Amino acid sequence: MVIATTVLAVMASPATAIAAPQKADRLELQRRLNDVVAAGTVGALAEVRDPHGIWQGASGVAELGTARAVPIDGRVRVGSITKTFIATVVLQLVGEGRLRLGDTVESRLPGVVPDGHRLTVRHLLNHTSGLFDYQSTLPMPPKPEFLGNRWRSWTPAELIQRAVANPPTSDQPGVAYAYSNTNYVLLGQIIEEVTGRPYGKEIERRIIQPLRLRGTAVPGTSSKIRGPHPHGYVPTQRDGKMELLDYARMNPSVFGAAGEIISTTTDLNRFFAALLGGRLLPQHLLTEMKTPGVKGGSYGLGLAWRDTACGIRVYGNDGGTLAYQSWSFSTEDRRHQVTVALTPNFRSEYAVVFAAVDALLNKALCA
Repeated sequence: MVIATTVLAVMASPATAIAAPQKADRLELQRRLNDVVAAGTVGALAEVRDPHGIWQGASGVAELGTARAVPIDGRVRVGSITKTFIATVVLQLVGEGRLRLGDTVESRLPGVVPDGHRLTVRHLLNHTSGLFDYQSTLPMPPKPEFLGNRWRSWTPAELIQRAVANPPTSDQPGVAYAYSNTNYVLLGQIIEEVTGRPYGKEIERRIIQPLRLRGTAVPGTSSKIRGPHPHGYVPTQRDGKMELLDYARMNPSVFGAAGEIISTTTDLNRFFAALLGGRLLPQHLLTEMKTPGVKGGSYGLGLAWRDTACGIRVYGNDGGTLAYQSWSFSTEDRRHQVTVALTPNFRSEYAVVFAAVDALLNKALCA
């Protein structure tokens, strides 16, 4: 009996030696996710993929006033990560010879934008068009006017008109980077002009269905987040005090092609792995996607990048819709991926929350 126990102990020790660091690593990821919540969020969830496997974590609560845990597979509004989906469809059309990066806005959408003959598809994709950002014309919380638009259905034409009613941010397209959601609303219209189908249908047909992104949707004007999800909030004023209003349900047409997609941490990791792995675009177009619009920039054609604390360059995007914030980044070889989503509580400065998120991203990507 003693001999048998000794043998089992010896046989088990290598596995224990390997498992212990892995367990410690996962515990540290959870601690960093808890720090994100402590920094100023209602709830947060994350998925990390690395050579050790897949780790999923959640922290905080799914809904204020309850003890309900944030669902690991929760759906969130991913905001500007939508832009990478739009850019992928546009570049697929380029690869098919149905569109060119040098095509002008005027040639595709006649009369929609002043001086559209000077603006190209490339300028829209890399935010060097100089077009004013229509979102800067909209009321923001806690203004009462913001809530007045909660259920309103916006058309792309309305959003574009709000933008072009303002002067451009640059006199010369292609020279200066200036982030503008207007660019991607126009790209959504160009997709429709080229294909004869709404951009949402093209995203579903070309990306969501082939990659089996079961938690991803392009909701259009539907206010619901279907499936499990954490509740997102916006600040409101009542009797001179700030309160949080549940804003999970709202009409996302105000974001349109610039940011309406709903997804999960798992689906976003799968999407970026497929994109960077060459499953969605040929290599020469993926290289175009990684090329900055301006010298020294960190944004290409719908794809962003950042250098981690350990000096590794990672690719992906981030996005926000006030009630939700998301980040999804991957190393170029796809060996390390992380997606984080959270619901802010607006009681801390964004910089404090973002610093905690950065610490989690660095931990996941530098392991």
